Amino acid sequence: MKKMLRREFLESSSMAFAGTTALVAGFEPIVEAVTVRRRVSPNERINVALVGCGDMGKTNLRDFLRIPEVECPAIADVDEERLEEGLRIVQETRGNTPEGYRDFRRIMDREDIDAVIVATPDHWHALPTIYACQTGKDVYVEKPLATTIEEGRAMVAAARRYGRIVQVGTQQRSAGHFRDAVTFVRSGKLGRIRMVRAWTYLDWKGDIGNPPDGDPPPHVDYDLWLGPAQKRPFNPMRFHHNFRWFWDYSGGLMTDWGAHMVDVVMWALDEDPVGAMAIGGKYGFPDDIRETPDTQQSIVEYPSFTVLWEHMIGCGIGPWQREHGVEFHGENGILVVDRGGWEVHSETDRFRQPERVLRMTPTPRQAGSSDYHFTHVQNFIDCMASRQRPVADVEIGHRSAIACHLANIAVRLRRYFRWDGAGEQIIGDAEGQALVGRTYRPPWVLPKV
Repeated sequence: MKKMLRREFLESSSMAFAGTTALVAGFEPIVEAVTVRRRVSPNERINVALVGCGDMGKTNLRDFLRIPEVECPAIADVDEERLEEGLRIVQETRGNTPEGYRDFRRIMDREDIDAVIVATPDHWHALPTIYACQTGKDVYVEKPLATTIEEGRAMVAAARRYGRIVQVGTQQRSAGHFRDAVTFVRSGKLGRIRMVRAWTYLDWKGDIGNPPDGDPPPHVDYDLWLGPAQKRPFNPMRFHHNFRWFWDYSGGLMTDWGAHMVDVVMWALDEDPVGAMAIGGKYGFPDDIRETPDTQQSIVEYPSFTVLWEHMIGCGIGPWQREHGVEFHGENGILVVDRGGWEVHSETDRFRQPERVLRMTPTPRQAGSSDYHFTHVQNFIDCMASRQRPVADVEIGHRSAIACHLANIAVRLRRYFRWDGAGEQIIGDAEGQALVGRTYRPPWVLPKV
């Protein structure tokens, strides 16, 4: 198997690539260079590159390679060991080895790449997605779309300006049973819906400890891993999988699982938030290094209903005895959906009646879907050919993530605020508005698209 040279991997992340389009921080290629890019047509080879070879990166790569037309000629990761894992997957599946890069910008400069999978930590979702759009590539980007509302809006703007297909990895949008549940909610049979509850209780996550800072592994370009995030000493529990528990890189369980569960709410009810409040903290594991709450309750206000979000790390029994789920509470009935299936329970009525009666006929548990992550990937590939927007288009991912970001801003501020959805601004709260975006570490710049 062809191996990447060690010296190439350890090159400084600040190097300028000779002969490239100089995709340094903040660079914007001219629009004309993008508009002439060919369209992918059915039954032809589709070259997809992977940026980020963590758990979801490898999952995505394997499902993309299940599609016969897809090839993977390039992979990038700042961790040489993870990069080698990605190269090996392609070699074992296709019999050839992709080019391996430490710096993802080397991929953006290649004209033979049709699409890019962005499966990095969350703080690295925005720039690769925007750069890919600017260089004429379609994008499959993991959820949550971005670490801030400002980043998400820039990603939507890039997709629209450069005419790219951008699918967000909220794969429940491609699950038949979630679609059936959403259809039932939209049918009106539940009656007027005034309250929705969404939750995640994870007993398979717990204390992450509080190890001392130290030196990054020699096979990792830590400065490039940090990228636009603030410079901090390396700590093994702020790195790789655990990045999601730190505000520099993510938004904790509120964005990690909220991106899935709140997205179902948006799908079914299609309203945008108007306000948020939240409480929470490190009540379960107060002494570990995690920054984001291990326990949180958030209320996001919409024009005609409210959403109550709950999460607890270290516990596994949430509402309806489920680890995760969404409950649509209507006046006639209650629909509960999770990844295992959905059912409807009847509400009761005793107003002006001697005994309590059921308001609707319950629906027994309907089975969940299987293999819908692959279906989600296939939808993206199909849309690359048709140029129709995918089921989890970037605008959908952005709108769903906004509620999660607002809840996190509220829990950090410890107060309620109003939200102007049209202008994407927190009303009358400068401190809150500052958290709608974030400051990038030089030389990285969020492009103005």
